[in-house]
Amino acid sequence: MMSWKYRILMVVTVVTVALDQVTKLYISRTLPLHTMIGVIENFFTITYLRNKGAAFGMLATSPWRLPFFILVSTVAVVVIFTVIKKLRDDQKLATLALSLVLAGAVGNLIDRISYGEVIDFIFVHWYEHYWPAFNVADSAICVGVFLLALDMIREEQRLKQQRS
Repeated sequence: MMSWKYRILMVVTVVTVALDQVTKLYISRTLPLHTMIGVIENFFTITYLRNKGAAFGMLATSPWRLPFFILVSTVAVVVIFTVIKKLRDDQKLATLALSLVLAGAVGNLIDRISYGEVIDFIFVHWYEHYWPAFNVADSAICVGVFLLALDMIREEQRLKQQRS
């Protein structure tokens, strides 16, 4: 029987990757590139973009960007599986966090392999102050990293209590 860690990993990864890919497919098939649709004035816009680089367009012009991003994503997937395998049974938050990071890495890896770039469409801004556009996979990575940091703080507190 499959352990709860792998059930969490499977469900979170499958649901998140599916949501990521379905939203990207919908955006790419229904909007012309660079189209902007205001959702919340001066705050949130749906904007269909393609990003050849990483966050903030880093490495977008590098001739090695695609192999580099594919390699980094593949290594991340292997490392995450290795770390999840080593987690204790009571580390559910860490499992969830790593599953979200894994799902985000896989979602963007699918884009890089399929299109050579990542589809972004969530554009958050405060009047003229802009954050780079992102997607569901990017959101999963950010939430996963935040939850992992939270779990690390909790783990440190648990270790301190054990020592006292």
